[in-house]
Amino acid sequence: MSLNPAVVIEDFLESHDLDFERSNEKTFMVTLPGEKKLQTHCALIIGDHSLSINAFVIRKPDTHEDAVHKWCMAKNAQMYGIAFAINELGDIYLVGRLPLAAVSALEIDRIIGSVLQYSDSSFNPLLELGFADAIRREWAWRVSRGESLANLEAFTHLI
Repeated sequence: MSLNPAVVIEDFLESHDLDFERSNEKTFMVTLPGEKKLQTHCALIIGDHSLSINAFVIRKPDTHEDAVHKWCMAKNAQMYGIAFAINELGDIYLVGRLPLAAVSALEIDRIIGSVLQYSDSSFNPLLELGFADAIRREWAWRVSRGESLANLEAFTHLI
């Protein structure tokens, strides 16, 4: 007999010291710490037959939306358990589904690890493709005011 998926998920999140909230018996909102993308918010939702994984990556690109989508589609072929998708507003998410029978600590570890890895490693390339003009404006504004450029260092090659 398999364990209750909610118990497996909650035990995993607690044992790995991950910040999460349980909004009801079937929904876990997890905050994953990253390096380039400082936080990735991920929802784990237990359905009747599957576990749904949804993680926000970036809002709708300001420019070069087609290039951003092409980049995401090319990455999808290499990814484990999740894929890039857009919502009705054009915001970019990582999404996936896992059969409830496959929910285990090992599989939750793989899925959470995938979300974190793909969200974090994709963040700067997606910003460069879809928000280069905004980054340049922000850079110029900060320079004009003598503000810190520390969190824009990764984008100096765009200036």
